[in-house]
Amino acid sequence: METLRIEQTDDNPLVLLDQENQQFEITGKSLPEDVLDFYQPVLDWLSAYREKPLSQTIFNLKLVYFNTASSKLIMDILLIFEEMVEEGHEVIIRWHSLRSDEDMQEAGKEYEEMIEVPFEHIIYDK
Repeated sequence: METLRIEQTDDNPLVLLDQENQQFEITGKSLPEDVLDFYQPVLDWLSAYREKPLSQTIFNLKLVYFNTASSKLIMDILLIFEEMVEEGHEVIIRWHSLRSDEDMQEAGKEYEEMIEVPFEHIIYDK
């Protein structure tokens, strides 16, 4: 599959979906002006990837902030991974958050409770 890379801006996260190099991540702030327009290529790519995934998919979420509109699209992304798990594929979500950012840690825990996908919480210092 062709790699999907969306460069990071002040309001949009970096998106890197690279099957060949086994890199799957969303990093930064997510508050795009049109959240559906921004995330639709991500959802489309993941839906196609779901048809022929790697033996193991490790998806890294390294968000430092996301708005309410983004939270629903993040959930839509996670639901694709849940479907993959239900189909017998190995998926791990790695939720990265700063030790000092309790809000992002809590958000990761809330997502973990809502979906049936293994989560790893990566807590880091700056």
